Amino acid sequence: MDQIEKRTPLFDLHVGLGARMVPFAGYSMPVQYPAGILAEHQHTRARASLFDVSHMGQVALRGDGAAAALERLVPGDVAGLAAGRVRYTLFTNDAGGILDDLMVTNGGDRLFLVVNAARKEHDLTYLRSRLDPRVVVEELADRALLALQGPGAAEALSGLSPEVAAMPFMSARLLEVAGIGCVVTRSGYTGEDGYEISVPAVRAEELARRLLARPGVAPAGLGARDSLRLEAGLCLYGSDIDETTTPVEAGLGWTIGKRRRAEGGFPGADIILRQLKEGPARLRVGLRPDDRAPARAHTQVTDRDGQPIGEVTSGGFGPTVNGPVAMGYVLSPYAAVGTPVRLLVRGTPREGHVAALPFVPHRYATSKGN
Repeated sequence: MDQIEKRTPLFDLHVGLGARMVPFAGYSMPVQYPAGILAEHQHTRARASLFDVSHMGQVALRGDGAAAALERLVPGDVAGLAAGRVRYTLFTNDAGGILDDLMVTNGGDRLFLVVNAARKEHDLTYLRSRLDPRVVVEELADRALLALQGPGAAEALSGLSPEVAAMPFMSARLLEVAGIGCVVTRSGYTGEDGYEISVPAVRAEELARRLLARPGVAPAGLGARDSLRLEAGLCLYGSDIDETTTPVEAGLGWTIGKRRRAEGGFPGADIILRQLKEGPARLRVGLRPDDRAPARAHTQVTDRDGQPIGEVTSGGFGPTVNGPVAMGYVLSPYAAVGTPVRLLVRGTPREGHVAALPFVPHRYATSKGN
């Protein structure tokens, strides 16, 4: 018997807006609305779109030594994270592979984590089994998560909560948004400026409707979210990173700060730190087909002589660049930008080349806000 898909607190709103719902990570989620994926993508790049990301896992860590305890599971600098700041980091395993990628916020008396929907149960079990018993791990199942993304996001949200306009990138504040107590972070997954808003589930639809009523804001679904993050060169767990890829191979070595490189003390540290010093055997790169045929996930990458050198992990049409874009892993000697490759698209070799990431420049808020 098929497993019944869960619904986010915004399910009825999605259906009312005409969304096409699809199963994703155990949830029924909107892949697109009547405007279509292309229009939603372009609207996000030009104005602001509202995404439902309530399927993601929200977790609180409480107790003395929570930051030090979490540092034993991730290569990021958590102990040095200032109050009200957000950091992207990774759970790693003893082989240096990535168990999940996550956002960590220093909430003062607690840490807030946002983890991937498909890894939520795994991560909760992992945290509870590996952290010091004095650290309380609490799943915040009574909260929804909304993402407002695009160059118009600050103006739209500041109409409901004026303080957000001054927030710098990767910062967090406890604010009232339209009179609702929320945790707001200036972050997102599109390469654009924007915010993620953690809101009590019982008031999520109320807040979503208030945001959608703001000038320039429209709903967007999973389809646009995927094409936006691909253009921005951002990894999707389970596609571009997983337990078989290390942070260095994935081009995520920047997440490991100077102190953690010096001290180690996280799972897989020996392997990861050696790769940082010596270089990995393969690297995640951008790939551009030379024609209009997109190279999708699992497309084999070869050299000009037809010898296999890698594989595409994410690929599709990039509306902003008006052409096909892809990411994947290739052997390190072939990772230089401009290197010619061949892409076996449905068994037919097609010319392509290694391209710089991101395909579309990031437009995050500056350190001083807007």
